[in-house]
Amino acid sequence: MKALVLAGGSGSRLRPITHTFAKQLVPVANKPILFYGLEALRDAGITDVGMVVGDTAPMIEAAVGDGSGFGLNVTYIRQAQPLGLAHAVLIAREYLGDDDFVMYLGDNFIIGGITPLVEEFRAGRPDAQIMLTRVADPRQFGVAELDQTGEVARLEEKPRQPKSDLALVGVYMFTAGVHEAVRHLTPSWRGELEITEAIQRLIDDGRKVRSTVVTGYWKDTGNVTDMLEVNRMVLESLEPRVQGTVDDATELIGRVAIEGGAEVRSSRIVGPAVIGEGTRVSGSYVGPFTSVAQECAITDSEIEYSILLRGASISGVRRIEASLIGHDVEVTRSPRVPEAHRLILGDNSKVQITP
Repeated sequence: MKALVLAGGSGSRLRPITHTFAKQLVPVANKPILFYGLEALRDAGITDVGMVVGDTAPMIEAAVGDGSGFGLNVTYIRQAQPLGLAHAVLIAREYLGDDDFVMYLGDNFIIGGITPLVEEFRAGRPDAQIMLTRVADPRQFGVAELDQTGEVARLEEKPRQPKSDLALVGVYMFTAGVHEAVRHLTPSWRGELEITEAIQRLIDDGRKVRSTVVTGYWKDTGNVTDMLEVNRMVLESLEPRVQGTVDDATELIGRVAIEGGAEVRSSRIVGPAVIGEGTRVSGSYVGPFTSVAQECAITDSEIEYSILLRGASISGVRRIEASLIGHDVEVTRSPRVPEAHRLILGDNSKVQITP
């Protein structure tokens, strides 16, 4: 069984971070989100991985290499334009051959991995197996409609009026039968070859399509809110450790990881939180669910529930929260300027202004 990992999207919902950086490499708990997926595939016993890449291919290839660091054999498949999930299957036809395969979206996160799902597929070998989860706003996803027996009746991509709240999770499993369905697709209204339409074709042709409702934790880390939420979930299981330098004037509370080469002085760190290698924290407060990457600097500042990428620095700022701060960003206190309030208020308004 092979894997097809999709790592070629532009990450428009994570801009401006993704103007210069691959969205699949944005870290949670100081590890790129893509790495969690690769480890999940390895743990499920899959070693041959075809990775579909686009404009950010050099970054992905530099980070993953030949896959040997993960116990994998990685082959890169270039996608000139992001023309849909089914298009990725189409261009990977030669690599996949007639093998069964898992298609895994590189910016998705499933806590606990996919081993039970892969074992279930291997045991039954349906033509397709999809994972579903209930979501608040199905319009943002592919949506499945089940019949009275619980079988998949219909799939629709990002419907304006969803027939259910069951969204497709970014992990799919197929036999080679899907290639014929993909070959006959035409672009949707979004200009893409939709994998939901390929699976629908399998259903219409009487092929076996199985679904599993995922009750655990899944996130599509396509926006900052979801990235921060996944970071929170991963940090919940953080193992505390101090491998760097922490002075006597510093207080560590809860599950805190101080990586090698980091220096923390006269500060208060409340976990779960991780301070990356070579980072310097001085006279500051780092609050829960914060991941500070390598070679950062935090001085006389307060930050919590945030992600800092490599080389970021914060100085003299109170207070930062729920933020994603990119590589080598400098955040400093601005000079104080005269304050003024410009108001346009309707009748009978009540306004409170802090001095």
